[in-house]
Amino acid sequence: MSTRGAIATAVAVWALALTISARVPGAAGPQAAAPPQAAVSAAPPPANTDCLACHEDDSAVRADGRPVVVKLAAYEKSVHGPLWCIDCHTDVAKAEFPHAEKLTKVECATCHPGPVEQFGVSVHAKARASGTTVAATCVDCHGTHDIRPSKDPESRTYHLNIAATCARCHGNADIIAKGKIPSDVTKAFADSIHGRALSRSGLIVAPTCSDCHGAHDILSPQDPQSRVSRAHVPATCGKCHEGIENQFGSSTHGRILAKGTDGGPACQTCHTAHGIQRAESVGWQLSVIGQCGTCHADRIATFRDTFHGQVTSLGFRTVAGCADCHGAHEILPANDPRSPISPGRLIETCGKCHEGANANFVKYDPHADKHSRARSPVLFYVTRFMTVLLAGVFGFFGLHTTMWFTKEVRVRRDRRKGRA
Repeated sequence: MSTRGAIATAVAVWALALTISARVPGAAGPQAAAPPQAAVSAAPPPANTDCLACHEDDSAVRADGRPVVVKLAAYEKSVHGPLWCIDCHTDVAKAEFPHAEKLTKVECATCHPGPVEQFGVSVHAKARASGTTVAATCVDCHGTHDIRPSKDPESRTYHLNIAATCARCHGNADIIAKGKIPSDVTKAFADSIHGRALSRSGLIVAPTCSDCHGAHDILSPQDPQSRVSRAHVPATCGKCHEGIENQFGSSTHGRILAKGTDGGPACQTCHTAHGIQRAESVGWQLSVIGQCGTCHADRIATFRDTFHGQVTSLGFRTVAGCADCHGAHEILPANDPRSPISPGRLIETCGKCHEGANANFVKYDPHADKHSRARSPVLFYVTRFMTVLLAGVFGFFGLHTTMWFTKEVRVRRDRRKGRA
């Protein structure tokens, strides 16, 4: 074999040996230090059972003592039961256990962008932004790991449970003080016709807090966009009381409110906002007479002077009040033919109580004003005459009594001197 052939054979043998050694496991070589990239596999993320190994223990607490217990039975029944813990607690997916004490705040908007956007403009979110730490967030109303669908009777946001959920803050004296909430309205609502229908009668159709205020986009009553702003209250109440809303809309009060006039009455002006009572109750019917007087001070004063007014002031409901003559919701001016106090309907209106009322009977003025010569001239002069007469009588007899008393003192004094 020639020298050239010997060299070629040696190179071929050396290359074959190098190739074989590179494929033998554990053999030395430049590729033995690291396996192929395809063989690298990431560690699996923690499963729910991994998290619950610690968090289902009743002793699981934060460093500040707050519990972080999650019960598997409650979580599986929740609306989030099919999800993994790391779907919400995303920073745990790549964390080493035990994970950090403080985790990234859960972003509900990831799955619920609409409700979170609505909440962002609410009075609760604005209070949070201003530094009020007691203002409600998602978990305060919905819970955390035991969130049930709103149709579930066990849910905090189930229709019959919403009032109790809201009362956790709005009935708490400490939160009311810290959050500068105007007042505790929960007791008034609980005793109202709406509250009793929910809690005592169990009527699922009875309105609760969210029906009037909304669920996520709750706004202040002073906000023009709020469902409970003065201008929007009739429409809000009209969702249940459609017939009454239609009557009110065509009334004098409704037209004033529609014009945006300050002080225009709305439903809560007469019925209040939370402590709404049955309109058939005697107590409410007597109290609403005084409520009318808050706007119609001159009318309530003249009404109280009449037989009707004096009887109602004594607490009796056997005589006419404001609504009996003027109507309740569809109150119209006297020059409107549809009004119960229009000239053409007066006999009919008075006849509801006074059988046999006629044209002469309805000349009676239920708001006769003894101080107005223009409105009630006869009554005005009779009142003045009676005032002068009474003053004269009491003045004369007061003077007479004083003189008689003086004489009696003098006579008794003279008698004592005579005996002496």
